[in-house]
Amino acid sequence: MSDQAAITMAAAPAAAANGTARAPAQRLRPKGWPADDGYRPRRFTGAILPLALLLLAELGAHLDWIPARLLPPPSELAHTLWSLAVRGELLPHIAASLARVAAGFAIGSLLAIVLGLLVGISRRAEAWLEPSFQALRAIPSLAWIPLLLLWLGIDETPKIVLIAIGAFFPVYLNLVAGIRDIDHKLIEVGTSSGLGRGELIRHILLPAALPYLFAGLRGGLSLAWMFLVAAELIAATRGVGYLLSDGRESSRPDLVLAAILILAVLGKLSDGLLRAIEHKSLGWRDARRQSSQKNS
Repeated sequence: MSDQAAITMAAAPAAAANGTARAPAQRLRPKGWPADDGYRPRRFTGAILPLALLLLAELGAHLDWIPARLLPPPSELAHTLWSLAVRGELLPHIAASLARVAAGFAIGSLLAIVLGLLVGISRRAEAWLEPSFQALRAIPSLAWIPLLLLWLGIDETPKIVLIAIGAFFPVYLNLVAGIRDIDHKLIEVGTSSGLGRGELIRHILLPAALPYLFAGLRGGLSLAWMFLVAAELIAATRGVGYLLSDGRESSRPDLVLAAILILAVLGKLSDGLLRAIEHKSLGWRDARRQSSQKNS
């Protein structure tokens, strides 16, 4: 036997062993996106970047790198918020904005779910309603304000209606997309099982479109907070949007930035609550994903 043949025969078992050693790792590699590379973030990993930016802003203000008249240091923002809280002004502003967003988001989402189901299951409703909804979706939020003032006056009604308009379209569009993406075999199975239209919607359409619906709800909630600022420009005397306007008129950047910070915190907390509801409602999806990863 030649030396080359001996070397080849000796290397073959080692190569086979390496192949068998790598095979389980490849089989255990989960499929899907994002890819699981073994990274596990800590509980407060997401807070590192905001805290670093706040520290840099504080340091830049103390070293006169950043003009305080343009960007007050975080310590001054904290003092502004504390002064509002001590005077009893902060909580009423927050409560007023929360009530408006909750009412507008609820009304807009419910209308979007009803009309989204109607358009999703009926081609006749789609032909009648879809072109008008697409045209209305292109109207900027500020363009609604003069019309709502003329129609509804200056009380709470136009503010809630404007927020409802902002929340409506993301929920509607995502729900319609979810219904259209449902496998027709599921509908055929439900129909052949004797399910009526109401049972078909309740047992097949809504559960199958639920991931799309929650994506729309989260987008609608985000737009509801954005439309809140425009809504509270409608003759408001209370609310976080009013604080923004008051800070601008009184040339107080600390008050403007404090109001922006409040909006960011309230938006993050409300989105976190909705995301927790989503995880609880879609637990079956995570269980199925974990099962498929174990089997792959």
